[in-house]
Amino acid sequence: MAHAYTPGLRVAERTKIRKERRLPLPGEVLVKEGDAVSADQVVAKTDLPGNVQPINIANLLSLEPADIKEFMLKKEGDHIEKEEPLARSGGLFGMFKTTSKSPVAGTVESVSDVTGQVLIREAPIPVEVKAYIDGTVTKVFPNEGIAVQTTAAFVQGIFGLGGEAYGELAVACSGPDEVLSESAIEESHRGKVLVGGSFIELAALRKAIDKEVKGIIIGGFDNQDVKEILGYDLGVAITGTEDLGTTLMVTEGFGKIRMAARTFELLKSLEGKKASINGATQIRAGVIRPEVVIPLVEDEAKQDIAEKGASEGMIIGSQIRVIRHPYFGMLGEVTDLPAPLQELPTEAKVRICKVKLENGEEVLLPRANVELIEK
Repeated sequence: MAHAYTPGLRVAERTKIRKERRLPLPGEVLVKEGDAVSADQVVAKTDLPGNVQPINIANLLSLEPADIKEFMLKKEGDHIEKEEPLARSGGLFGMFKTTSKSPVAGTVESVSDVTGQVLIREAPIPVEVKAYIDGTVTKVFPNEGIAVQTTAAFVQGIFGLGGEAYGELAVACSGPDEVLSESAIEESHRGKVLVGGSFIELAALRKAIDKEVKGIIIGGFDNQDVKEILGYDLGVAITGTEDLGTTLMVTEGFGKIRMAARTFELLKSLEGKKASINGATQIRAGVIRPEVVIPLVEDEAKQDIAEKGASEGMIIGSQIRVIRHPYFGMLGEVTDLPAPLQELPTEAKVRICKVKLENGEEVLLPRANVELIEK
């Protein structure tokens, strides 16, 4: 059967998810292989070196660099508190002494009689890595981290903001067409991951942040609201580091776009279960998709699951989403994959696919204009 390789978003009712959780620097792993872990459990930790604060003692005390060690009150390796005297000049006839105080707490790392500078290293910065998903440790990377695996429902989005968060799944809209409005955000949603419909209003997102909602899964979002909520234009770099307090995952695209019915019904069927959500997105090389993982309870997880290998690509019958004008955001099914190249109005020759859209219309589209919805 004809097939074509094309990028896609996964929407899986039941699949095996494996995540590697690694430290940025060597440290201590706190769990062992076979341990059951929860999403918010710290599984590894380390300390990053503290920031270095340079202080030009020679200038501050009007000394020659070669003389500063004579006037230092602290030596290399000594601990010093903020505002504690670091060095003091001799003054005139023992009077009019000048004292230089440390602007930070830390350790005196070096005293240079060449530059006249003193370097103070601030306290180490603790770094903790959490499991992110409820599951079982399947591998330990000594001094680095772990691999954790679970059986879960899994949904990828097209765009997201904010980092990893965890909470109980709650449906806030009655259907995939409904707009998630400010009035729909309630006090009972505090600490939960909300499932919306086709669009979320900026006021609703602000209220969700105020109510400490952990995450929101929505069909569409206004791209102009991204700047409003962040306070700056979003560049091409990876998202996921934004300190919003509420992680946002958009499943369809920018604008008011109905969430795919299959996605909405899957999430609705899992209401009340614990979900892990991550808004990290990168659309350049090394694509990263925002995602939500809903671990299944033990009896569900024991059901047979076919291991998912490499994607076979787009075939006749594949479910797709159109990602370019004029059918942007529409869903459909591939009905044919003609082999010959076809010429576009731009005179470019490309491979195309024949698609039956959800409204019943059949259209011919460049394969680059569609995205596979993987099961």
